[in-house]
Amino acid sequence: MGGMTLLSFWQQLEHWDQWLFIQINSTGTNSFFDAVLPFFRNSAFWTPLYLFILAFIILNYGKKGAWWGLAFLCTIAISDIASSRIIKEIFERLRPCRDPAFYMHVRLLAPECAGGYSFTSSQAANLFAMATFVSITFYPVFKRWVYLSYLWAFVISYAQIYLGLHYPLDVLGGAGLGVLAGLLTAWVFNKNEGTLI
Repeated sequence: MGGMTLLSFWQQLEHWDQWLFIQINSTGTNSFFDAVLPFFRNSAFWTPLYLFILAFIILNYGKKGAWWGLAFLCTIAISDIASSRIIKEIFERLRPCRDPAFYMHVRLLAPECAGGYSFTSSQAANLFAMATFVSITFYPVFKRWVYLSYLWAFVISYAQIYLGLHYPLDVLGGAGLGVLAGLLTAWVFNKNEGTLI
């Protein structure tokens, strides 16, 4: 009985997840998002910003900045490996655009349906890991403005659903994983190096 209840719960959760995906991917769409969000989702679009941040920190904070840069890269590595190599391999959830029982409901706006499994979204994990690490370690410098990094992470993660590449739960799970990774590396950095100022 307990197994049936748990199975029903997961089935209902998947139903809600698919319903919300359709609302974001097909119902709540507009031509502006159609044009802009593919760029937001593209990692190469943001690479110059990441390089600028790393260079800025290293040049302005010296040795401590170099350690910050290393911790920043470790944050991404931890979240990416945990998502791509561990969690995805455990759950083996198909992407909405690759699920034979669901793909006909998908409005795919990406150039192609990415390979690999869907849960958790590695991009969401990496984005929220970076946002958490940056918001904690930069708080003494920029105060509440650092929380804009979460808005940035949210918009790009939302694009993953909008473009048809991930379910909402994939993104939510990735965000949670990323926050944990960012908390861990920020704690280690602050414990060993102190704050940036």
